[in-house]
Amino acid sequence: MTTQKTHKVTLIPGDGIGPEVSNAVVRILEASGVKFDWESYAAGAEAFEKYKEYIPKELYESIERNKVALKGPVTTPIGGGFSSINVTLRKKFELFANFRPIKNLPGLETRYPGVDLIIIRENTEGLYVGLEHEVVPGVVEALKIVTEKASTRIAKFAFEYARKHGRKKVHAIHKANIMKMSDGLFIRCSKNVSKDFPEITYGEHIVDNTCMQLVTNPYQYDVLLLENLYGDIVSDLCAAFVGGLGLVPGANLGHEAAIFEAVHGSAPDIAGKDIANPTALLQSAVLMLRHLDEEAAADRIQAAIEKVYTEKKTLTRDVHGTAGTTAFADAVIAAL
Repeated sequence: MTTQKTHKVTLIPGDGIGPEVSNAVVRILEASGVKFDWESYAAGAEAFEKYKEYIPKELYESIERNKVALKGPVTTPIGGGFSSINVTLRKKFELFANFRPIKNLPGLETRYPGVDLIIIRENTEGLYVGLEHEVVPGVVEALKIVTEKASTRIAKFAFEYARKHGRKKVHAIHKANIMKMSDGLFIRCSKNVSKDFPEITYGEHIVDNTCMQLVTNPYQYDVLLLENLYGDIVSDLCAAFVGGLGLVPGANLGHEAAIFEAVHGSAPDIAGKDIANPTALLQSAVLMLRHLDEEAAADRIQAAIEKVYTEKKTLTRDVHGTAGTTAFADAVIAAL
């Protein structure tokens, strides 16, 4: 039986297709019987037009209050413009663990059936945080920062997750053959943490070899533990095994707050056309429900998603269907 507790959650619909997929997911969540009190805020270019800030202080305050947010895609300008909203929020709330499960949906044929991987990525440092400046005209310096504290923290997260969920292997992914100090520190911390989890097999693979190994045989891996930039690249590669970024969920987790988000872009070319696939954000919302201890509702929604994919009648165009965003959401609600 679903609890009657009302969950206060910050909603960031995003831009492009964000509002459409967010609306679909909110409808499904509310149809599950779980009660929500949504606090909705714009971020990015839309927020700047309204508030002259890319992340309004009201949005920060909402996340601080509620501790949980559901976020649609927000456009990040390439080669200029404002800083990534995603990176800014992760740093602000110390969301140190980026968590992406990669698992096939039943009924959806891919080149790699039966994939079941967990990507755990350090989220607060490394090259990805964008600490860079122009030294002199034509020369840009980017800083890669790796600390023992953050490396140990993410390694503990990975091994504790593996132990709790019966995972058998953790591979730390690195480039320590070239970056001997920074990546060397990361794998030393991972190895030290592994000693406290003797029942879990620990391995280390160089990141470029890992990409080849994944494409050749993804089934050899279980949990992948990566630095920030490597994790971003490898998690997108792995998403292709199960049908693409439109399907896979993502969570940014810290000790004080959590943001659950679709990992795909805002796709402005198809915005407003009712053709976007809300599955990625919906599966992220399932992770959010589990975070909120709403396991029964999470199981029901996941079962409904899998039923819709198995029946293949109301899938969106990106997965070889003809249905739109609204029709897909209606089908999931009906399956509930």
